[in-house]
Amino acid sequence: MKKFRFSRIRLIFQIIYTIITNGYLYGYLNGKIYKGSLKYACVPGLNCYSCPGALASCPMGALQSVLNKKGFEIPFAVLGFFFIFGSIFGRFVCGWLCPFGLVQDLLHKIPIFRKRKQLPYHSVLKYGKYLVLFGLVIVGSSFLFSGFVKVPAFCKYLCPSGTLMGAIPLLSANEQLRSQIGGLFYWKLGVLIFLIVLSMKIYRPFCQYLCPLGAIYGWFNRFSLVQIRWEKEGCTSCMACRKACPVNLPPEKISVSAECIKCGKCVEACTAGCLQFGKLKNIREIGQYK
Repeated sequence: MKKFRFSRIRLIFQIIYTIITNGYLYGYLNGKIYKGSLKYACVPGLNCYSCPGALASCPMGALQSVLNKKGFEIPFAVLGFFFIFGSIFGRFVCGWLCPFGLVQDLLHKIPIFRKRKQLPYHSVLKYGKYLVLFGLVIVGSSFLFSGFVKVPAFCKYLCPSGTLMGAIPLLSANEQLRSQIGGLFYWKLGVLIFLIVLSMKIYRPFCQYLCPLGAIYGWFNRFSLVQIRWEKEGCTSCMACRKACPVNLPPEKISVSAECIKCGKCVEACTAGCLQFGKLKNIREIGQYK
């Protein structure tokens, strides 16, 4: 009962959050993007600016927007945003506050394919999200040009959330946009379809291997205020937490690992009660489980 209730709460929270942050119904009906004052603010998760229902901006899009400006400008405001949300939540944002994370969670529940937590060579592939962050978001958006204009490389060439929640709804409602479909759209559609199919077998493949936002929040995981605290003294080493963990983390790595999205499945599974949501008590806890 405890496991069911906890999982249900998280799922309901994800759905409500997604509806609230993408609740501009007029945009879906008319194929138009909301451009009101709320768009000057960012939400913490991956949430495409071009989604017709989006009421706020995506932090990855905001970062690229600054990097796309003429010359070079340090994105202090966006970096401050990442510092605030990262230092408070870490990758809790990924587990609870990301619409595309919710999409992958739901896809993984579909009862087809034999489920796996990770891809082969996960220990190497997990660094792909850092390559995307530096290669597409930072370097690509700073130096890649289309004509005389810099290109938001991640959004333009890879982001599956933008394709699913932005491009497809806009094209469905806007005939003029459909007449302009080209090879780039079909490339991104192929990326989206590949990730959709892969998500039915592998848990959150985009989050684990490609998401630059997850790479940023992962840096804060060990230091963030929201933690899943492990009481080593009460642990019976039954490894029920590791079996439940969707990314296969042992108890000493839960919450402090950059791969942990703090979904809480380990807390549900722990029969000894030695895993609990809490906050960092003091700086000594940072290195406690190294």
